[in-house]
Amino acid sequence: MPNKLKVAVIGLGSIGKVVATNLVKGNRSVILASRKPEDAKSLALQLGNLATAAEIPAAIKEADIIVMSVWFDTIKGLLSEYKTELQGKIIVDPSNPIAPDEKGGFKKIIGENESAGQLISLALPKGTKLAKALGTLGAASLANAAFQKPDAAVEFYATDDTSINGDIEQLIRDNGFEPLRVGGLDQSIRIEVFGDLHEFGALGKTVTVPEAKEKL
Repeated sequence: MPNKLKVAVIGLGSIGKVVATNLVKGNRSVILASRKPEDAKSLALQLGNLATAAEIPAAIKEADIIVMSVWFDTIKGLLSEYKTELQGKIIVDPSNPIAPDEKGGFKKIIGENESAGQLISLALPKGTKLAKALGTLGAASLANAAFQKPDAAVEFYATDDTSINGDIEQLIRDNGFEPLRVGGLDQSIRIEVFGDLHEFGALGKTVTVPEAKEKL
């Protein structure tokens, strides 16, 4: 088996922390980075030898796969700010384009028929590859359903570049889930919040591979 690509998680909110924690549980090393370096250092200490903390530019430079676990608008800012450093990298976008509404819930902040995956793809630096992944479940399910037995829970993903399928699928497996590709980025709306394959959409729960294939 070829060497696994180096992974950096940028942004250590609820999703980023769980992704990093799951990777370590899956025996995958991870580089942690945040606008608050003390958060990265603290989490790295908690997670042990497989986790290291770095400044954002250093994390991007060292890693092959960059999981941008930050808000949708923040991803666009990072793509612009670090466009040179990101060249040649695989970017994983778990974001959901939502914001709090006035009723205690959430609302979509882009067009009804638009997806974060497609909009992020338009802002990609030259030479980068994008996968929409690790965002189809809420943080609680991402933590609680990881490494589920006997039948693994599914994490859907979408990408236009099939050359990275193997790397994305290995990343998802090391997170404790079974990967299932829904298609290209034109399908990413299905795996974002309110989509038919998202936990907080028509799907409503975690699913196993047979259940997921019925939905596809």
